[in-house]
Amino acid sequence: MTSAFEAWREAGEHHVHDGHDIFVRAGGTGRGHALLCVHGLPTASWDWHRIWPTLEATFGRVLAPDMIGFGFSAKPPAYPYSIFDQADLHEGLMRARGVTRYRMLAHDYGVTVAQELLVRHDERKRRGDHSLVLEAVVFLNGGLFPETHRPLLIQKAMLTPLGVVLSRAMSLRMFTRSFAKVFGPHTKPSPEEAREFYTLLVGNGGNRMAHRLFHYMPERTAYRARWVGGLCDTDVPRRLINGAADPVSGEHAAARYRELVPDPDVVSLPDIGHYPQVEAPDAVLAAALPILNAP
Repeated sequence: MTSAFEAWREAGEHHVHDGHDIFVRAGGTGRGHALLCVHGLPTASWDWHRIWPTLEATFGRVLAPDMIGFGFSAKPPAYPYSIFDQADLHEGLMRARGVTRYRMLAHDYGVTVAQELLVRHDERKRRGDHSLVLEAVVFLNGGLFPETHRPLLIQKAMLTPLGVVLSRAMSLRMFTRSFAKVFGPHTKPSPEEAREFYTLLVGNGGNRMAHRLFHYMPERTAYRARWVGGLCDTDVPRRLINGAADPVSGEHAAARYRELVPDPDVVSLPDIGHYPQVEAPDAVLAAALPILNAP
């Protein structure tokens, strides 16, 4: 019998980015708004599987790619991975699929990609370019502000020369122990769920290059003015849904959002960790849809 995880992969479509194969889950009713789902690290579009049926039934089109270096997409070992390139990937996908107006749901690493897409939208708007219009964005837990991001020890180690060794040596047991730390006290992943997320990380040669993906952390610091400035200055409707129990980007990150973002719109989920869409899917839908599916 095919598992839901296997079925997700089998239902995937494909896009080419810079000569590399990109896995895409696509769906929707064919009528209504387009939604772009931007996943986090170290996982992939599978992160959305618990809310996917509702998203497909609600939006005219839903696009959820696995970014290059992630999940079922290509993972070239010497590729120059960057937030800017991942933003190019998402824009290229939307243009290839004929999307001209979209809403966006982003998580973890994906919130920084979303911030870059938000800045690009505002830059186009100032030029009078309406070829790709961002209409609303919902952020889940992620490093919107580099000063509040509290990476785990293993994440920090990935940026050192030890990162190559850690990538190759990453076992299921090591991954599960580290991964469970970012979940809420009552919403830890099951052994099967942890195995699925581990497969997304190390499969398709991921254990040879996973450490290279973590260069997004210094990139966030280098481009803080662009990405935080864009988040604070835009008039695009936006909401933060925050798993407050997340040690990496939980309540302390939501407090910084309230401090810096004008008229902050924050929904806090107590006892939920870093993966709200996995840990509390119904609560995420209830908080996200009024923004993402607004007229």
